[in-house]
Amino acid sequence: MRFEDWEPHYTDILKLFGFDRADDERAALLLSELVAGDSLPLLESLCRGKDVTVCGNAPCLKDELDRISGVLFAADAAADLLFRKGIRPDVVFTDLDGADDTFVDMNREGTIMVVHAHGDNIPLLKHWVPRFSGPVVATTQSAPIPGVHNFGGFTDGDRAVFTADALGALSVRIIGFDLDDRTVDPVKRGKLMIARDLLALLGYDI
Repeated sequence: MRFEDWEPHYTDILKLFGFDRADDERAALLLSELVAGDSLPLLESLCRGKDVTVCGNAPCLKDELDRISGVLFAADAAADLLFRKGIRPDVVFTDLDGADDTFVDMNREGTIMVVHAHGDNIPLLKHWVPRFSGPVVATTQSAPIPGVHNFGGFTDGDRAVFTADALGALSVRIIGFDLDDRTVDPVKRGKLMIARDLLALLGYDI
C-alpha cells in the first residue's frame, strides 16, 4: 500500500487512540540510526511469487500449526510459540513488546526481524535492536524515511499480511488470528477491530 493510500487510515488511528504523530516520527528516525543495514531485498526475494503463511499470536494458533505451508511469517509472540515447537519462522513482525532472547537466537540463525517503530516503544528499540546480528527490516506507521518502510497495517499480524501483499506474495494464508477475542482489554479490542477493517481492504474477511 502506498503511503498516500495509507495516510488517511493512519490519521484515523492517531485520532482514535490519541497517538502523537511526532512521537512516531522520532521513533522511526531512531530506528533508522539503530539498524546497521536494510534487509528489504532479502525479504522481497523471500516473498515475491511465493505462498506465505502469516501466524497471528491468538491462542488458537497452537491448534492450527498443521496448516502452515510456504514462507512463514510470524507476528511477535507467535514466533516464540513456533520456536518452542521446533519451527523457526522465516520472518518475525514485531514492535518488540513480546520480544525475548529467542528473537535474538532466531535472528542469528537467519530469521528476518521486521522491527516496527512507534512512539511508545523507543526504550524497546534501544534495548533490542542493537542485539540483532542477523537481517533486519525497519518499519513505521508514519511517513517512510530512508531505510524505514511503511507497507500499511497496524498490529503485528495485519502488518505481516500487508507486507506479504506489498512484496508480491502469490498467496497469503492467515492462521492464529482471533479478532473477536473478548478476553483482551478495551484498547487491544479496539486494535483488533482496526486490524479487521484494514484486512478487509485487501479482501480478507476474518
